[in-house]
Amino acid sequence: MTHDTPAKTSIQVIERMMQLLDALAQHPDPVALKDLAAQTRLHPSTAHRILNDMVTCRLLDRTDPGLYRLGMRLLELGNLVKARLNVRDAALEHMRKLHRQIGHTVNLAVRQGDEIVYIERAYSERSGMQVVRSIGGRAPLHLTSTGKLFLASDTHENVKAYARRTRLRKSTNNSISGLKPLLEELTEIRKEGIAKDNEELEPGVRCIAAGIFDDSSRLIAGLSISAPAERVQEKWQQVLTQTAQHISLFLGWPGPTKATSTNSEDLR
Repeated sequence: MTHDTPAKTSIQVIERMMQLLDALAQHPDPVALKDLAAQTRLHPSTAHRILNDMVTCRLLDRTDPGLYRLGMRLLELGNLVKARLNVRDAALEHMRKLHRQIGHTVNLAVRQGDEIVYIERAYSERSGMQVVRSIGGRAPLHLTSTGKLFLASDTHENVKAYARRTRLRKSTNNSISGLKPLLEELTEIRKEGIAKDNEELEPGVRCIAAGIFDDSSRLIAGLSISAPAERVQEKWQQVLTQTAQHISLFLGWPGPTKATSTNSEDLR
């Protein structure tokens, strides 16, 4: 029993420290020692001792005698975590799960200039006919579902400039080649939160895409499903959107707004 006491004491201190951090996080202004002790149900002397240790470690700031707030060290650590978050790492396991659910290729792509670049994929050679985008492959924005997500998130003037630069070159008979129909489709994408490629890049291939957002609600990637045109199902849209939202939440996205919410109540 005596050998377990130091470990138990250390764990108890950490638990109490987390209680105090959680309590401070609920208040925008500095909080008094007596209020923190009452909120956490710690004895004032215990709370005082732990708070002082946290001030020494710069986890907290003492603004005035007996008043505490979260410290800059937490911001420094948070920025380190944010910098190390990688959209590919965050998405990969979710992509594999989605692929197992639907049985078709799942792609992750980002924007580079006037194109999207595929940076990850989930597929299986054993699951029959597959539409596979090679990692590192590129495609014009207006011909792909993910590319349209990025155009829909851009300004009207930037979309017009894109159309002038690329001349909206066609790849198939279904490709959008005019500015007006492109702008109309982008309006629908903003409303629905889902973008589609209806055999516009390759004949016989359709794709649907949902956006992945960072902690500032900025679109940073697109998650898409590619399949033979006759096999694409409307019901995939819900699970695709939910998967993209799960990834976004992991990256610090604050959650759905009116513009981005789709079935968010199903998120766990």
